Amino acid sequence: MKNSPIGSRLLVVDDDRRLRELLVKFLSESGFLVSSAANAAEARAYLASQSADLIILDIMMPGEDGLSLATNLIQKEQGKKENKMGSIPILFLTARDQVDDRIHGLEIGADDYLTKPFEPRELLARLRAILRRSSSKVSAPKELKLGDYRFNLETGLLIKGDDVIFLSSTELVLLKILAQSPHKPFSREDLAQRIGHRVSERTIDVQITRLRRKIGDDSRQPRYLQTVRHIGYVLSPD
Repeated sequence: MKNSPIGSRLLVVDDDRRLRELLVKFLSESGFLVSSAANAAEARAYLASQSADLIILDIMMPGEDGLSLATNLIQKEQGKKENKMGSIPILFLTARDQVDDRIHGLEIGADDYLTKPFEPRELLARLRAILRRSSSKVSAPKELKLGDYRFNLETGLLIKGDDVIFLSSTELVLLKILAQSPHKPFSREDLAQRIGHRVSERTIDVQITRLRRKIGDDSRQPRYLQTVRHIGYVLSPD
């Protein structure tokens, strides 16, 4: 999770195509990286291969509803004993306005609840508040071990023994992004957007190759900077 809400990755899940498109446009213009899904199945497919910092979730959807999806996602994250990053925050956005519905949504572990119709500025304020709270609760490991190498997320130093390994600014940012969410796959597009300054997806491949050399990773069978087929890359520290 990033320290600032701006630039956070949001996933909008709603079967109303017009509302989805409006939310994607509004939130993108507000500084977020936004993806969308029309139902629970599409949301699951997205989360199986992509990262998200917060989910905006409709309750009344055909097939599996939002409450069922949220319950499953939260229980799945809580069941991973090795997961120290916490579950993805969820904001319910729905036409249901009964008190019991709101209480149920919050009791299963959602972070907030906003009824339709809503004021876009209120949604924006609630999203920023959730992301700030999540950021303060979540702390990435300060140091990761990669074989004979150690990467300190606070200092940005890659160390082998007593030697500091030089990293370019782009290599450093890329390694930090991956290290903040170890074992989570990132697409090339996602990494390029997070790094910014007009980095292309091809540039990501080049930077990954350079990073592998610097941590002694075999490019043919990488142990730490692994390629996830048809998706991108994942960092798997010791």
